[in-house]
Amino acid sequence: MQAVLLVAGRSTRTVPLTLTRPKPLLPIMNRPLIHHSLDQLVDLFEEVILITGYRREMIEAKLGGQYRGMRLTYQEQKQQLGTGHAALQAKPHIRDKFVVMNGDDLFARVDLQRLIRYDYAALAKQVDNPALYGVFKLDDENRIVSLVEKPQKFIGDLANIGCYVLQPDFFDELENTPRSERGEIEITSAVNSMAQKRAFHALSIEGFWLPTGFAWDLLNHQEFLMRDVQPRCEGLVEDGAVLKNAVSVGRGTVIKSGAYIEGPVIIGEDCVIGPNCHLRPCTSIGDNSMIGQGVEIKNSIILPNAHIQHLSYIGDSIIGENCSIGAGTIIANRRFDCEKIKSAIKGVLVDTRREKMGAIIADGVQTGVHTLIYPGRKIWPGVRVLPGMVVDRDILSDKSEDE
Repeated sequence: MQAVLLVAGRSTRTVPLTLTRPKPLLPIMNRPLIHHSLDQLVDLFEEVILITGYRREMIEAKLGGQYRGMRLTYQEQKQQLGTGHAALQAKPHIRDKFVVMNGDDLFARVDLQRLIRYDYAALAKQVDNPALYGVFKLDDENRIVSLVEKPQKFIGDLANIGCYVLQPDFFDELENTPRSERGEIEITSAVNSMAQKRAFHALSIEGFWLPTGFAWDLLNHQEFLMRDVQPRCEGLVEDGAVLKNAVSVGRGTVIKSGAYIEGPVIIGEDCVIGPNCHLRPCTSIGDNSMIGQGVEIKNSIILPNAHIQHLSYIGDSIIGENCSIGAGTIIANRRFDCEKIKSAIKGVLVDTRREKMGAIIADGVQTGVHTLIYPGRKIWPGVRVLPGMVVDRDILSDKSEDE
């Protein structure tokens, strides 16, 4: 059986991290997001067709021609004309029944197993705020009567989450689907029309659905997935260092005396940790990183080749590749009034739905000593922050027009 992953989008809502890499290569637990997605497909699918676009060469270079026994095929979407248009790009490769899914979201294997028993079906999730989603209206046998985008009146609470099992004749439906007001071919429109012709079921998920809409969703994903971390140590742990609970240490890494690490924590290869630092739960440290004396890191994602200099605090944050965080840098991760943190996306403040949220710092950023960064702020690639600076708003680089 074949699976089609839609991974062509530019993803402006995950800027600035996606100014230097496509969203499928953003990391969770020191592995690209797309690896976690593909893991759920192993032994269910023989071939995965990836519909690529933005920075497609990086995806192809990372994945190659196969993944854990599955053949990988790449098809470029040269114009970004909607999810339905993206799915249409797979038509030359499809032989029989197939699955289409949003490649940036994570779906549980147990639900994919249930899905592929049908000829036509979609995964769905019960939600508290259906007006924010496409919502399925079903009959007594869980067949789709209609799919309504962001309904103003309550018709149900079963949201469409972007994962479908389909037949080859669905491509005819897509080709005959009128373009939306945005000028795009929407896969949801074709689902709606096909449901009027064929039995098209909606299955409420039993496992997880982890959507990746914003950069801070990576923190949510890592918190969820780190429950399965197993302790291992392939590096050197000096006397006086404490590793508590599930801590994974890669080859060539040195944990210096006085370090206190509370798992689940994942540390990559060839890192230097400490001395006298504190790594708190749900933190991942990328390869070749250096965590200095007296540093505290909590619930954060640190990409490879990062240097976090002594006496710094990093909480609920994402630190990009090749960053240098100057001594005494403090990233605040909570408001005085304890309200949820908001972060600016294309000039509009968006609720992160997190009470604790630090900074999103892109690749190659350098902060001077004693930098203070407010909650929810973002720093663009290659920016240099002056010593003692208070970062109370996003700092955009010369590439800010790419947002």
